[in-house]
Amino acid sequence: MNILDTIVAKKRMEVLAAKDKISVEALTQQTFFSRPTLSLSSFLGDETRTGIIAEFKRKSPSKGIINASASVEEVTAAYATAASGISVLTDTDFFGGSVGDLQRARIQQVPILRKDFMIDAYQVYEAKAMGADVILLIAACLTPAAVNQLGACAKGLGLEVLLEIHDETELDHISDMVDMVGVNNRNLKTFEVDINTSLQLIKQIPAGKTAIAESGISNVDTIVTLREAGFSGFLIGENFMKEPHPSIAFADFVNQLKAR
Repeated sequence: MNILDTIVAKKRMEVLAAKDKISVEALTQQTFFSRPTLSLSSFLGDETRTGIIAEFKRKSPSKGIINASASVEEVTAAYATAASGISVLTDTDFFGGSVGDLQRARIQQVPILRKDFMIDAYQVYEAKAMGADVILLIAACLTPAAVNQLGACAKGLGLEVLLEIHDETELDHISDMVDMVGVNNRNLKTFEVDINTSLQLIKQIPAGKTAIAESGISNVDTIVTLREAGFSGFLIGENFMKEPHPSIAFADFVNQLKAR
């Protein structure tokens, strides 16, 4: 069993436990559920912003602890100054995240992506209730039919959908229920990273879908290359979070990008 299979198996148990604890009806009564959502697609098209989707991530299966002491409020406040969106990990066991992290980030007035392994419509309702604007659907652990089902649920709740693919075999997961297509340069089964994955797949992403490059982006030159190839968004996680002060690392990166 590879790491992705392990995570999904654990996630199925988590969802079952969550359903027993809080009903969908109870989720719809939570404060954030009724808030108007922000459009990540629109923010990515805003030329006054950077196109960066900056991630708050405490740890990962491949790197272990990345940053255990960073304040989600401080880091996401820095991100909100120039990022087009903020990604927050809510998986606890493998990434050290929590629902509380996303809720504390919600004060920021930029779109927030719930970064998790979504396998059940219940999680979509959770995302809305915790204050997310966008959900992530990972093609590697979903069928095309499941993407449509979860995507339709998200759209019904006013959420946008980012579909993550890793190779050309997953292109058939792209549908009308998907707003954006992300190409993850990290193989979720081996965790190896290759930026050429994005450069190869961009040519096969439908013109009407906003393209986002994910993982392996650690310098401004890479963003320039990806933007020239046709990407509008750039999801960056470990590059900022691995530093003692992610807020400063983000600000420095943005200044470099603006100087290009």
